[in-house]
Amino acid sequence: MPLIHGRRARLCRPHSGHVPAASHRRSLRGYIPIFDFLINVVRIPFPDIRKAIIRCPRLLVSDPDTQLRPAFQFLTEFGFSGSNKLTAQTTMLLVSSVEFTLKPKIDFLVGLGFAYDEVRNMVLRSPGLLTFSVESNYVAKVEYFLKEMNGDLVEIKRFPQYFSFSLERKIKPRHRLLMEHGFSMPLSDMLKVSDGEFNARLIERRLQTVESRSS
Repeated sequence: MPLIHGRRARLCRPHSGHVPAASHRRSLRGYIPIFDFLINVVRIPFPDIRKAIIRCPRLLVSDPDTQLRPAFQFLTEFGFSGSNKLTAQTTMLLVSSVEFTLKPKIDFLVGLGFAYDEVRNMVLRSPGLLTFSVESNYVAKVEYFLKEMNGDLVEIKRFPQYFSFSLERKIKPRHRLLMEHGFSMPLSDMLKVSDGEFNARLIERRLQTVESRSS
């Protein structure tokens, strides 16, 4: 099951124990259309509704007809159906504007040179791609990848989770360490492991280099 992780645009703030202020003005009856939509249209199992709301409290103040349904229809047509259907982990995408949030991010990725079907596959593997800001996430990370890392976009197609990692806290420091030692790694090997595992791999590579030079 694909997970949304890493830094994301503030579609849904982490739950702090309080639902959005506007939701306090709703009566219990006012929530029924929202729950009905999530259960009977999106097909979120009833036991998972709480998880979906905790993950994205904004669902409680989103109108089913003007907000949730258009996003659901767009996402379903895009490919979030069958084994890739929306879950309690990804219902946060339903609070997104189709015209101002979802489409611009897909268009940006297509604009990089990926085919539409390739973008679809990337997003279905890493739904968090639809939550990241084009301006503060995509642009900076693509620029660094192409200019500083001399990267090939094919690698991002293989590992779209690249965009979920912090540029300043993880991507740049690890890339610079590799460059200092004259090493390279696939994006997934460079980013998916813990700091301890990354350092261990770096030390192992250094030892292998020393051994090869002395043999």
